[in-house]
Amino acid sequence: MSTPSSKETILNIFLEGISSVKPKNLFQNKLKWDNTILAVCDKIYDLSKYANIYVIGAGKASAYMALEVENILGEFISDGHIITKYNHGCHLQYITITEAAHPIPDENGLAGTQKIIDIAQKANENDLVICLISGGASALMIDTPSDLSLDDLRVVNELLINSGATITEINTVRKHLSEVKGGQLANLIYPASCLSLILSDVVGDPVDVIASGPTAPDSSDFNEATRILKHYGLYKHIPESAKHHLLLGMADVIRDTPDEFHPCFKNTHNHLIGNNLVALEGATIYAKSLGFDTHIITDSLEQDYKAVTGFIIETIKQYVENRKNSKPICLLFGGEPTIKINGKGLGGRNQHLALYLATKISDTQNVIILCAGSDGTDGPTDVAGAIIDSSTVNNAALQRVDIKGFLDNFDSFHFFEKVGGHVYTGPTQTNVMDLIVVLIK
Repeated sequence: MSTPSSKETILNIFLEGISSVKPKNLFQNKLKWDNTILAVCDKIYDLSKYANIYVIGAGKASAYMALEVENILGEFISDGHIITKYNHGCHLQYITITEAAHPIPDENGLAGTQKIIDIAQKANENDLVICLISGGASALMIDTPSDLSLDDLRVVNELLINSGATITEINTVRKHLSEVKGGQLANLIYPASCLSLILSDVVGDPVDVIASGPTAPDSSDFNEATRILKHYGLYKHIPESAKHHLLLGMADVIRDTPDEFHPCFKNTHNHLIGNNLVALEGATIYAKSLGFDTHIITDSLEQDYKAVTGFIIETIKQYVENRKNSKPICLLFGGEPTIKINGKGLGGRNQHLALYLATKISDTQNVIILCAGSDGTDGPTDVAGAIIDSSTVNNAALQRVDIKGFLDNFDSFHFFEKVGGHVYTGPTQTNVMDLIVVLIK
């Protein structure tokens, strides 16, 4: 067995967790296909009764989800289109792909979304529309209501992402500046039947929040979206057109998102096929096979990175003090910590969390920590995250690198570029929030 301080070991534990939530493995576990009968979780679909089967969707994992649907249904697919992040695509035979920008939307996302809308609107009551939804779709599946421009939405998205708001709050605003989010895609599909396969990147797996819930009933409204913007001090900074749109919504001039009583949801079935806990369980199996005393601590991290750091450090102390055998320990955390960006540096929440954690374990010789995004990218960078241990701070000091300066400027990417510790995976084909792996010798 590799030693607990091995960076290769901690990386492999992370990668095994990621493997368990790749579409190929998830679809094998959740979908069964026999002749014309498709079983999804606990529901049976007889595809022979539909005149057409369409496949649409968006998200960082949507291309490989589409590939698995093609492997199952093949020529049964009448038409389809999905949107994924740049460099996250793959070759498909029956379904077309648009690659677009994330997390700030672009023209490609706008064009791809129009293709999805076209397919949704041509489906009739004798058709089935399969929606493939994964994290990232809120930015990738982007539309512009008549009074808004793409630039307007880009400004609002960037303000929200950097505000420290939770994903639920961010997506509440996004839903009310859209005509496809917040159950509105299901309404476009209606009266056709809608089958959504959803890969969760949100704590608690709320289908109305994941990807801004395009096929889920929405209980939020324009008033709530406006309150969120005001709470974070963003309302005064958003474009006037966005303010006007929200005001029209609050005045009932613009129809609000459909709630659970809307008729479109009679024909809509949302199925959760994977989440962060599945990844943690996959990592657990592998870590135990290596001889680690392994524990899943939580799959629900969503506090500020400083609070998350305190929780991780305290958990490490508890397990060290209460250990009952000589086995090395593996602690697993999942979720999506938040950061409110004040500096002008480059990085992401995982790199920033790792850098902050490094300052707290500089005197601890027997601990190594990995913080990384399950999709293989952390913020606007091409790395998944970083690995740190007690040597991180020492190496920085030897190279005369000012950790505090990099933390204050939110420039974790360039810190790890100088000192070492980056985790490179490339696109992973999936997206179930972040994983934090702690190994204790």
